[in-house]
Amino acid sequence: MKIAITSQNFRSITQHAGKTRRFLLFEQDSSTGKAVETGRLDLPKEMSMHEFRGDDHPLFSADILVTGSSGQGFVNRMARGGVRVIVTSETDPQTAAEKLFAGQSLPAAEPHNHEHSHEPVMPRP
Repeated sequence: MKIAITSQNFRSITQHAGKTRRFLLFEQDSSTGKAVETGRLDLPKEMSMHEFRGDDHPLFSADILVTGSSGQGFVNRMARGGVRVIVTSETDPQTAAEKLFAGQSLPAAEPHNHEHSHEPVMPRP
């Protein structure tokens, strides 16, 4: 099983899966059963799922994609590519991968409203 995890900083599980361009990739070590980071994706902007319009995306090689938030359109699109999306409040990629390989579920994500802008808010003078 291959797991891709959204991680814009390559340290924690981040939100907004459709706009994410950086992913940690994990597989299970056959001798220890532990999650092992096997690679990283650092995609150009046009390869974020929000921008990408093709049928063959590097993420489609994963079995599961873990993220802090995503919209239903992203979930549907990944499902068409054969990838199951798990949205979680877990922030540690290693912990998330370990739990999934052990057959455990991840904590549910905090509710996130996708009806708002993600532009930075400028402080008032």
